[in-house]
Amino acid sequence: MAERSTAAVDVADNSGDEPLAAKADEATTDGTAEAQDSTSTGHEEAEEEPGGSDVSMSSPDLHSGHKLAGRYRLEECVTRLDGFSSWRAVDEKLRRAVGVHLLPADHPRARSVLAAARSSALLGDPRFVQVLDAVEENDLVYVVHEWLPDAVELTALLGAGPMDAHDAYQLVSQLSQAMAAAHREGLAHLRLTPGAVLRSSSGQYRIRGLAVNAALRGITSDGPQRADTEAIGALLYAALTRRWPYESDAYGLTGLPKGVGLIAPDQVRAGVHRGLSEIAMRALANDGATASRQEQPCTTPDELAKAVAAMPRIRPPEPTFTAPPDYQRTTYQQGTYGRPAGPGGSVPQPVLATPPAPLQSRTGKALKWAVSALLIAALGLGSWQLAETLLDRDNGSSDPGTTQTNPENGDEPKPKPPATPLKITDAAEFMPSGSGIKQEQVPNTIDGKPGTSWVTPRYQGYPNFGNIVARKDGSGIVVDLGSVKDVSGIDVTMYRSGQKTEVLAADENASAPSSLSDFPKRLTPLATAGSSLKESLAKPVRTRYVLIHVTELPQDDTGSGYRGGISEISVLG
Repeated sequence: MAERSTAAVDVADNSGDEPLAAKADEATTDGTAEAQDSTSTGHEEAEEEPGGSDVSMSSPDLHSGHKLAGRYRLEECVTRLDGFSSWRAVDEKLRRAVGVHLLPADHPRARSVLAAARSSALLGDPRFVQVLDAVEENDLVYVVHEWLPDAVELTALLGAGPMDAHDAYQLVSQLSQAMAAAHREGLAHLRLTPGAVLRSSSGQYRIRGLAVNAALRGITSDGPQRADTEAIGALLYAALTRRWPYESDAYGLTGLPKGVGLIAPDQVRAGVHRGLSEIAMRALANDGATASRQEQPCTTPDELAKAVAAMPRIRPPEPTFTAPPDYQRTTYQQGTYGRPAGPGGSVPQPVLATPPAPLQSRTGKALKWAVSALLIAALGLGSWQLAETLLDRDNGSSDPGTTQTNPENGDEPKPKPPATPLKITDAAEFMPSGSGIKQEQVPNTIDGKPGTSWVTPRYQGYPNFGNIVARKDGSGIVVDLGSVKDVSGIDVTMYRSGQKTEVLAADENASAPSSLSDFPKRLTPLATAGSSLKESLAKPVRTRYVLIHVTELPQDDTGSGYRGGISEISVLG
């Protein structure tokens, strides 16, 4: 009897919102792309024949319209290769598009494909394209997976040019986190190519073919974590440079010059983010890629994810706005609306009467002289009255109870001059317990560069700095104005939204304050801050030392830890 084993039937459709994955090369170690099958098309990953395969079988003889399990109707064959085929199909029961991998039940890889599909389905991580069904039936083995029609392959994204720093950061961050989660469950990909990575319309990356793609091609590895990490590094390298980090061309990308070895991305293309360039080299740990660098190589996706998370945040580029077109005044010609056009489509123009010539008679001249005389007399009278009024005010004859700036006379009071940034002579980490966090990063908060920051480590379990006793009073930055000054406001750019923060000031006679009790003056209430913290004081506060005090941190991108920081501090006077 035919065996039917279902791995994960009727999983929710198209719900991905995270990473992506890609691998340099599957069966070789130099990144050489293998020949793509001519039947491959758009959305399904182009299947490539692994070099040296000893399997040569014909694909099952199926056609469009064939129905599997009474519900999956095959629509279009996107790949036919090495004894298996891949299809775009329709799940008639749930009325949605799906993808299907098909191979004969007696295929030497059929058992491993079924096992890989079942393991992948059990992971249930939405960052991966989900396996919906894994079946052996009627001498066929088939694996059904999600189909994401709105997603774009990384291959197409790279074809449009290199990514900016923010997009490349999101790519490596999401990919490394997703693969770290998969390896914790004992799953590897081993075929992380640009075709295995999709970006959804929301900007999130999805990885397809986890374990299954490698099983279809019989690919194994003695170091699966190292292989997947190196593959992510190759994808990041390609995103930064639009070059493949090996000597051979692959996936529509030009390889590196032969004989020169692996060159850092920031040496291949100008303007590449230095931190991301270092991350790519640390992930591409093969062939001594990091031999000349001080950084330790990343050999697992988890190490790579931690290295990316430790980087200062990379902000998205500022949006560009197109200037509006110049305003053009619309003119209407009097009397043309609704008139029939003349010969040739022209509209007859109205004939304007010639204005009468100016009055040149003796009467007209006399009238002009009379009007001029009256104007001169009026100006003289007005000037005399104005002078008399000013003299009366100087002699104290005006009402002493009102002035020009008295609100009772309807005059507006003069506006206060705008606050200006005060000079900050020094900054230090707030260390009430005596131990610091990232003291070497403190100058980043007063360097005038919002792209540099003081960033805390990741704390696990609790937002209040991991509930560590030494951090019970939180942390933050103390700025020194050099001398006692009038502080009228504060403007702080936070490294991440969601930090519970307050701003405090020391007494005028304070010297080197180091504990919370040394900052009795409150400039802002303790509250959850957004991306910035701005406050204008109703009454200036005289102080020399100002503390930006952080008590709780927001969750980081991993969702399992807490991290915060401060990017820029400006004290206004």
